[in-house]
Amino acid sequence: MRRATALLDRTRRKSCIHKNGHRGILTVDTAAKVHGVSTFKAAFNAPKSLGMRQKGKRTELIEKDLIKRISVQVHAELNPAPPASELCSVTKADYKVEGFKPVHAPLNMEHDYTTEQAITFWSDNYQKIQGVTAVKTKDCPFKRNATFSTPISEQLDQLDDTLPYPSEKYAPL
Repeated sequence: MRRATALLDRTRRKSCIHKNGHRGILTVDTAAKVHGVSTFKAAFNAPKSLGMRQKGKRTELIEKDLIKRISVQVHAELNPAPPASELCSVTKADYKVEGFKPVHAPLNMEHDYTTEQAITFWSDNYQKIQGVTAVKTKDCPFKRNATFSTPISEQLDQLDDTLPYPSEKYAPL
């Protein structure tokens, strides 16, 4: 494809064309001088101050204060504060209700907390839980148990033993 300036390229040396460009492409008047003003500078002039105050200092301060008050009001209307919610814990909701009277269950037998295993949901329902290793003693159902890694031949030998743990207090399950 030929360039639009092919004719002009032949008139002078390439080094002069690259340095100075082509004459007569942007304007017909070759003697015109560059003004040094871009379209941006020509279109957007900075406002010129008159050198005098247009408003008094008091008026400016009143306007600033009024703008500040109005902006605070508008902000409060557009972004209202969340309503204060009443915090109510489970204890307050369930146990501090009027008319509630706690009833303690009577003791069936004496318990010693230092020697007995604690009774929890898990200790009461360990038979129903999937994935729990074999429980051999009732007093400590969640002891370490190596039956999953013990070879079957050794497990068959241990079936003859009656007490798997020496500290067993209760009958086997």
